[in-house]
Order: sequence, then C-alpha cells, then structure tokens
Amino acid sequence: MTQPSLNLPTEPTTVDEYQFEPIKGYPMLNWRGKRPFTSTHYYPAQLKETHGEEADGWLNKIFWGDNLQVMSHLLKEYRGKVQLVYIDPPFDSKADYKKKVSLRGKQATNDHTVFEEKQYTDIWTNDDYLQFMYERLILIRELLADDGSIYLHCDPNRGHYLQCITDEIFGNDGFRNEIIWKRSDSHGNIGQGTKHYGPIHDTLLFYSKTSNITWNLQYTPLNENYVDKFYRYEDEDGRRYKLDNMLGPGGAAKGNPVYEFLGVTRAWRYSKEKMKRLYENGRVIQTNPGTVPMYKRYLDESKGVPLQSIWTDISMVRGWSGEKRGYPTQKPEALLERIIKASSNPGDIVFDCFMGSGTTQAVAMKLGRRFIGADINLGAIQITTKRLLQVATELQTAKQTEMQLEDDNLKSKIQNPKSTGFEVYNVNHYDVFRNPLEARELLLEALEVQPLPQGHLFDGELDGRLVKLMPVNRIATKADLNDLISGFDYKAFEKRHAESPNQPVERITLVCMGHEPDLKPTLEKELKPYTLDVQVVDILRDRKDLQFKRDSEAKLTIQNGHLIIEQFYPMNLLSKLSLQQENVEDWRELAESVMIDWNYDGAIFEPKTVDIPGKKELVTGQYPIPDDAGTIKVKITDLLSESWEGEILYG
Repeated sequence: MTQPSLNLPTEPTTVDEYQFEPIKGYPMLNWRGKRPFTSTHYYPAQLKETHGEEADGWLNKIFWGDNLQVMSHLLKEYRGKVQLVYIDPPFDSKADYKKKVSLRGKQATNDHTVFEEKQYTDIWTNDDYLQFMYERLILIRELLADDGSIYLHCDPNRGHYLQCITDEIFGNDGFRNEIIWKRSDSHGNIGQGTKHYGPIHDTLLFYSKTSNITWNLQYTPLNENYVDKFYRYEDEDGRRYKLDNMLGPGGAAKGNPVYEFLGVTRAWRYSKEKMKRLYENGRVIQTNPGTVPMYKRYLDESKGVPLQSIWTDISMVRGWSGEKRGYPTQKPEALLERIIKASSNPGDIVFDCFMGSGTTQAVAMKLGRRFIGADINLGAIQITTKRLLQVATELQTAKQTEMQLEDDNLKSKIQNPKSTGFEVYNVNHYDVFRNPLEARELLLEALEVQPLPQGHLFDGELDGRLVKLMPVNRIATKADLNDLISGFDYKAFEKRHAESPNQPVERITLVCMGHEPDLKPTLEKELKPYTLDVQVVDILRDRKDLQFKRDSEAKLTIQNGHLIIEQFYPMNLLSKLSLQQENVEDWRELAESVMIDWNYDGAIFEPKTVDIPGKKELVTGQYPIPDDAGTIKVKITDLLSESWEGEILYG
C-alpha cells in the first residue's frame, strides 16, 4: 500500500508546538510500549561559538543536545528543506564504547599515563531502542525535502526491525535500496569456539520521501581483468577500445528502428541519422563485409561500472589511518563521500543527528554542501569542532594555491567549498555533564544510590525506594513516563493492593534535571486504582549543592604584548590519570587545543586564534596580542574534551 501524502503545515499550530499526522505506512512493527508520536514542542537553542565567516548568508550549524529536541528546534526553520540525512545511530550492540586517552608529546608507558574513557553506551532496556528510533525517524521525515533521501546505517542485530519501522514511516514506495557495506575482510573471533560466520558487513537502508529524488549515479573503476579481456584493441593513436553491440534491446517489438546499414538489416539501438554520424566519426566498425557493425567504445571515455548495492571497495577506518580521530565506531570519509555525491548537489543541506566524530560534516564541507550536525555527547562536539577547523584550514590553503595556478585543468580538480564557517549551539541549558553515560554514573554515586543490575526497569534503590533516573540532558516530560508505565509488574501490584488496600503498591523516586510540573500527578493518575508513593528529586532545584566534578583551573598573564598561559589544571583528567599536579612536567601535555577570541562581546565566542597541534605536538601556550584587542576570552580543551574558559582584559 502506498504511503499517503501528508498535508502538513509549514508553521507550528501554536508558538511552540508542531503537529503531524500519525504514520500510516505498512507493514507496521509492534513492540512493548509502542506509542504514537504525533506532535513535538519547540526547544530553544543557545549560540555558544562562531568559527569563520558566512558564505552567501549561510553558516553551517552544530548542536549539542538530545537530537529529538534538536530536530524539534530545527522544524521551525528547516522543515522540508534538508536534502540528505545520513545517520549512524546506536545499534543496540550491548556494549560500552571507549576511547584511549594518553598524554600529548610522549608515549604512554604505564597505567598512569593512559586510560580508557567511556564515550557512550549502547545497552537498552526491552524495546526502548525501537521507540527511540521510531520517534527520531518521524522527525527526520518531517525535515526532509520532497526530493530528499535518508541513509540509515545499521547492522544485522536490529536492522530487520529498523527496516520495518522505516517502511512504516516512509511507506513501501520510499524504499530505494538495502546496501551491503563490507567493512573488513575477516572477523577475529572466528575459530575461537564460535559457531557462526564472521560478521564483516554493515547495512545501509536507503529511503526517500517521494519517488522524485535527487540522484547522481556513481561509478566504480573497471576491473583490471575485465579491461585486459575486452579492451584489447588499439587505434593508431594508441587509445584502447572494445567493440560493443549496437542492436536495439528487445528488437523491433520494443520500438527500435529497423533499417539496412552497411548491407545488414536489423533493429538498431540508434536512429539511421545518428548511425550515419557515428560511422562518419569513425565510431562504427564492420570487421568483415556482411557482419553486424559494432560500436568502438574507448577505455578513456568510460566512467566505470555503475555502482551496485554491494560495496566492497571501502575499508573501515584503520588504526594507522590519517583519518583516525580516536572516536569509537568512526566511519571512513570515502563512505560518506559516495553517499553525499549520489544524493545531494553542491549547496544542499546535509544533516546527521548522530554526529560522532563529524565525518559527515567534514566530507560535506569538502564537497561544497551546507550541513547541520548534532550529538548528545560533548566529546563528539569537541572532536567535530576540532576536525572542521582543520578541514577549513586545508580548504582555504588549497583555494589560495588554486588562485596561484596557471593550469586551468589543475584548477578544476580542486573543490571550491560553499562554506567553511560554522556555529556551535546547545539545546536547553542542561550542560552540567559531559555525556549522558557519565551523568548517570555520577548521579548514582552522588546520591548514594545502590545500583541495580543492567536491564532492570529501575536504576537503583535508596532508603527503601526504587530510583529511576529520567533524561539527564533535558527536562523530564510526561512522555518519558511511558517506559515506566508499560514496564511495571502489574501482577505484583495487584497482589500488594489486595493484601494492603490503603498502602502504596510501590515507593518510587524520580531523579530529574528539570521536569514538567505535573510529572508526579500524571504518573499517580495513570496507575489508578493502584496507589503509588512518588517522589521527584530535581537536581537543578533540590540538590544544587551536589558536587559532581571539580572545575578546571588556569592562570593567564600578559607579558610583552603576548598572552601567556602559565598553568592549566584539568582536575578530572589529572584524577583519572592518577597524577598529582606537581607530577605534570608541562601543562601542555594535558591540552587538546587552545582557542582565543581577542574581542569577546560577552555573549558569542568567536575565536580568531585556534591552536590545534598534531597528535604528538603541544599547543604553543604563548600568543601575540593584536593591537585592537580588548576583552580576551580563552578556551582550553583537555584530553577528555572538557574545557576551561576564562577572560583577561587587555589595555
């Protein structure tokens, strides 16, 4: 059944609410706790940093926050305007993903100078994962242009469920391809007692909003054996060619013209006039009188083989690769280059709301596309920012080199980016924590909650109450209660209610980072006739005194017209490295980057000096001050992607 077209408003029905019709595609996948998603609210975003200049009135955008809220924010301006979406979301792989952290400027030789830092967890309870993806894919569909496409990167673990969900949201007619990406040649766990084949591929589900999509066919190089076998002829200029059939496929029955040419009557692929022109231009060869004429196809004119749905020519990012950013699950630039070239044109908007290390954004910048990115992990924001600044520098250098070139052919090979400038926002003000995984662990520890095993409906116990941590990077809403409501043990409630009708069947504490005011009464009402004892602990309101982490410290001075960073103490990093402050020979070993805004306006950070050293190099630490400097703001980011920001007045 064809997905019905939706007559959707382009503006919210109220100031802060967007509505859209329920998804009606078929088939439909059901799961425990599935609920319709028919509206969302506008969430504010705060501009934090600006890098570079506008191009044609546009600055690319990076958002730190829950991508559901980010996309709800974007609907106001970009509904129906995004040309291409690529997402590499969690796979429900039942694993924690970490990166290795070591001091700069030296090799890690012991446990004191190297450790692993969790980036994010990919462990889900029951079917929360499917609801999570369902809601985000609905919003992605709202953002897509009518001729837009989405590539959903997944693996065999949940890919079959995700395909059912995308069929439901985009309709059967929206399905374009299932693409198999062979990411490696072998898997290391085979032959070690396992009883399955080596998992060496991922899946890309390619869908479009309508059948009228942007499409640029891509090609792969011809196989060397194929070239040797078929392009075996050479003309007088040494150009290799092969002989191709010129008969019309399907014969006269398919409408191909029938006529006599060089003494042979057939149904031909081309009109008689075109056949004559090809012959006059030396592109038709008759090897012997009476034989069927053939077309001379030159090797140097071949675009290659039209790209098929199994991709075996792109490898995963290896440890020695220059692309490596130290981010788990990073995807290769060649993969994104192929997708972006195929399904967008220069100047189009490309969106990735599971940004990770910023591969989509980096490639989009190189290919002259505009882009929007989002991630809930602050580490991803920092890594992407650093990467984009490096790409922008490379492109600007290439552009300067291009202007000095005299060879026009060489000039044409250098990409001319649409925009290298970008802005960094966060959605909502809940930036107490670096990432959600760390937030949950720190909250349980700070509140002295006894953790429950992974996969339990609740996160822990405290003073005889079951504790549930609500979303940690945004306010808790009534919709967030649905997982609880669907997961309760109602048989146990019924038994307790029968034994003690006047007592609550359960005592629950909800821990929030801000919450809607009717959160507690909503949960109590939904559980009628059972009585719940619900307590809401709002960290932002009730427990502002909680100390989750020690702030970094730094000392700035001005000497002889230079800004000097004398010291930098990233307390959390020092603690995790098991080092005392005096054991660090040079604070620069702990710094990932330094950015300086020489005329900070008190609102938007616009760094003009960006010091991002190579992997084994150190930041400079001393910077000449421009003559027109005023209030100087400095941002130092450490190896954990945590930042210290401070100001000093010049003049």
